[in-house]
Amino acid sequence: MPDRSWVGHSLAPSEPYQVGREKVREFATAIGDDHPVFHDLEAARAAGHRDLVAPPTFPVCFTMPLIERFLRDPALGWDYSRMVHGDQRIAYHRPVIAGDELTTVVHVDELRTRAGNHMLTLRCEVADASGAPVATTHSMLVSPSGEGS
Repeated sequence: MPDRSWVGHSLAPSEPYQVGREKVREFATAIGDDHPVFHDLEAARAAGHRDLVAPPTFPVCFTMPLIERFLRDPALGWDYSRMVHGDQRIAYHRPVIAGDELTTVVHVDELRTRAGNHMLTLRCEVADASGAPVATTHSMLVSPSGEGS
């Protein structure tokens, strides 16, 4: 049974993640997006950006490892081996740009049990080196409770 006392807690801020041009290009290629602002510096600058723009789902590169580490912490009591991803949302305050140095804080927003499943909602607040908000992600993860199954 997951420890419900985690709800309302925030984890310590992550180490800064340096967004690199090649990571942006590689991620865009991996998801099959050939938009020029993701690959071509001149196209990104012509569109008004200082460097390459990361595709919209790019924050999973640095937020998901933080989430996974938390979920595998025995103190939480989460059954990671049977988990599925229920929902994912990303809200942007501004685009992620190559050269950004981003820090993430994971927040435990909700843990409930319904229809024999535990549902955990985590929020990641992503900020740049100045502390300005860049993105907010929400992940809802589901794991069987073992109750009533």
